[in-house]
Amino acid sequence: MKIAFQMDPIAPIDINADSTFRLAEEAQARGHELFYYLPDDLAYVEGRVIARGQSLEVRRLEGDHFTLGARRAVDLSEFDVVWLRQDPPFDMHYITTTHLLQRVMPGTLVVNDPFWVRNFPEKLLVLDFPELMPPTAIARDLGTIREFKDRHGDVILKPLYGNGGAGVFHLAESDRNLSSLHELFTGFSREPLIVQKYLPEIKTGDKRVILVDGEPVGAINRVPAQGETRSNMHVGGRPEKIALNDRDREICATIGPRLREKGQVFVGIDVIGDYLTEINVTSPTGIQELERFDGINVAGRIWEAIEGKRA
Repeated sequence: MKIAFQMDPIAPIDINADSTFRLAEEAQARGHELFYYLPDDLAYVEGRVIARGQSLEVRRLEGDHFTLGARRAVDLSEFDVVWLRQDPPFDMHYITTTHLLQRVMPGTLVVNDPFWVRNFPEKLLVLDFPELMPPTAIARDLGTIREFKDRHGDVILKPLYGNGGAGVFHLAESDRNLSSLHELFTGFSREPLIVQKYLPEIKTGDKRVILVDGEPVGAINRVPAQGETRSNMHVGGRPEKIALNDRDREICATIGPRLREKGQVFVGIDVIGDYLTEINVTSPTGIQELERFDGINVAGRIWEAIEGKRA
């Protein structure tokens, strides 16, 4: 198949951790032809969705992990699969790419389905499953957030459309910084904030469960660094081997059919203790860590699902 990757710059990625690199590596091993372009190089021109990029070859050699062909413009409707793999922030630039990519479907399979990526932001899709999530409020109004904190005492405050652990604050019951943080966030953004009851189980880890076409294939545990609340690997979280438990499987059985129905082939959910906190559909990570811990070909399973859909 002809495969296009819409992703962030490939040169600086960590080839031992980056999930997009692993997907490209597996696709190449399966005989597929790769093309690479940046989100800024996507355009709509007189009825066609085009991308200016380069053919791509990858190899697992640090410092020499890719080769690019001559830069050229392509019509994405001529590709079998387009991967939507740039990292958030989930801003209007990101949203615009989902509108454009939607126009090459259904002839081209876009993974994950851009219509539902646009309508399933990580911290909002979880609201469809209130029985699975911790007490949560989404608001821009300081009074609403303060009342929530007064009820629950110990809370996590973060931007609604943030990612990678950026801007996440743990406010203990005695903390007096809520007003200052609210001023800070609302001073540079019009977006609401999300506040959740603090889950002390985070000290032992935040579990990332990977689902392929709605089915769980495994999990890794991300343990916060000493003195940190955030477990994201971007900010020093340590990945550990961990097995799925009954609660994880219950959560996946509840949300899996919705993800499969809406074309979300590769999804990473976050589970702290017994609670689902996020459903990551934009550019989930964790493939390589899970493959190392469990000895399974997660990227292969993802491509099997995609090849089945194309067939």
